[in-house]
Amino acid sequence: MLGGIEAGGTKFVLAVGSSPTEIIARHEIPTREPATTLAQAGEWFEGQGSISALGIASFGPVDLNRSSPLWGHITNTPKPGWSNCDMAGYFAERFGVPIGFDTDVNGAALAECQHGAGKGASSLAYITVGTGIGGGLVLNGAPVHGAAHPEMGHIFPRRHKNDLVFDGICPHHRDCLEGLASGPAIKARWGASLSKLPADHIAHEIIANYLAQLTSALIAMSATEIIVLGGGVMKTPHLLDRVTQRTSELGAAYFPGGASHKIIAPGLGDRAGITGALLLASSA
Repeated sequence: MLGGIEAGGTKFVLAVGSSPTEIIARHEIPTREPATTLAQAGEWFEGQGSISALGIASFGPVDLNRSSPLWGHITNTPKPGWSNCDMAGYFAERFGVPIGFDTDVNGAALAECQHGAGKGASSLAYITVGTGIGGGLVLNGAPVHGAAHPEMGHIFPRRHKNDLVFDGICPHHRDCLEGLASGPAIKARWGASLSKLPADHIAHEIIANYLAQLTSALIAMSATEIIVLGGGVMKTPHLLDRVTQRTSELGAAYFPGGASHKIIAPGLGDRAGITGALLLASSA
């Protein structure tokens, strides 16, 4: 049996399955301080019987370098108390099984590429827009890792002409994409989530414009076929359509892939992250 953890800043999703797509049991716990959260997760897995491997798809930043002494750690995260948490080490010691470890968005990208919206495609990017903004990229079946992992939410978009005063909320960069277009950034300057604002509110145009700058850049730099947009903010009615339209406008019919580039909702819905975690367990 495989175990999987989708470790988010708000909640941990836990699952066991006979395969990445055959989930037998699923459970959620709130993300508290590391000691409490990891212990609760461990106790739940122990109640499910033995597992042969565990996959962890975690919020970041994380260390993915297998030769590093900090492999499997969450590093300099803005999540209070979680910096330098040895996530993989805790579960390896507790269960004595192989551990697969990657970012939550890389896990979701793998899942969508193999079993969801990108099935049959050679390239897929998964972007989550919620409490934060992050992205994972799969090329030829493998997630992209370089010196570390992509941090797509921390690019610097051109400021919208009607959004020049807001400083941004990212503790590291202020007005990067996450600092301007994440759920908390939207509430910080308009007082409500995007889905609660009137349909004709300028916020819809502004946020779609910022997200389209990321999707357009992804197409320009990686020629990815499929871009999946997930997360709580993307559940706002018509936002996906607005991002798609603005991406087309920014591309100005230049990119050679043309209609082969698709911007779509997750095929796996809210199961992308935990399915990715189980895929990481299977690979481990």
